[in-house]
Amino acid sequence: MALKSFNVPTIDMGVLRTRSPLAAVGFGCASIAGSTLCRSSSRAQTSPFACLSTSAIPSKSLKEAVVTNRAPAALGPYSQAIKANNLVFVSGVLGLIPETGKFVSESVEEQTEQVLKNMGEILKASGADYSSVVKTTIMLADLKDFKKVNEIYAKYFPAPAPARSTYQVAALPLDARIEIECIAALPNS
Repeated sequence: MALKSFNVPTIDMGVLRTRSPLAAVGFGCASIAGSTLCRSSSRAQTSPFACLSTSAIPSKSLKEAVVTNRAPAALGPYSQAIKANNLVFVSGVLGLIPETGKFVSESVEEQTEQVLKNMGEILKASGADYSSVVKTTIMLADLKDFKKVNEIYAKYFPAPAPARSTYQVAALPLDARIEIECIAALPNS
C-alpha cells in the first residue's frame, strides 16, 4: 500500500473568532487504523490546513523476539528481549552462567559482572550494544550493595550513561542478589 497525503484548505479560525464560547482554535490529530487526520490553525499561519495521511501497516509483526544461547534462557513465559519500533526491551537479567543455569557465585559483585555480560550478549543479538542503552532498571536484594554495583556498572556504560532507576526489592527470582533490565535504541537502518 502506498503512502498518501491529502491537504485540504480549512476555514481561517481567526475569521470565526468571536467572544462566543463556541469558537475554537488549535491543533488536533486523530488516528484510525493506520490513518492520521490532523487539523491545525493559528494566527501565525498564513494558510491553515487539514491533512489526512494513511500509511501501510507492516505485514511483519510489530514486535520481534530476541533469542541467544549466549545468555541464560528465560525462566518463564517471556522473551530475553523484544525489538519494537527501533527499540530493544531487555527483560530482567540474572547473574546466571548460560551453559549451566547456575549463579556465577553468591557475591553481588560477581553476579553484577555476569548480569552485564549476559545483557551484552542479548544486546548484541538484537543489533545493539551498551552504548545504545537509554534506560536501565536495577533491582537489588539489598540496597547496601548500591556502591559495589555502581563501580562495576560504570565500566560497561559509556558517557552519557543511560537513565536509571534502582530499587531494593523483597525478593528476586532464584534468590538472586541483583537483576537488571534495560531499553536500548537500535541504530537507524
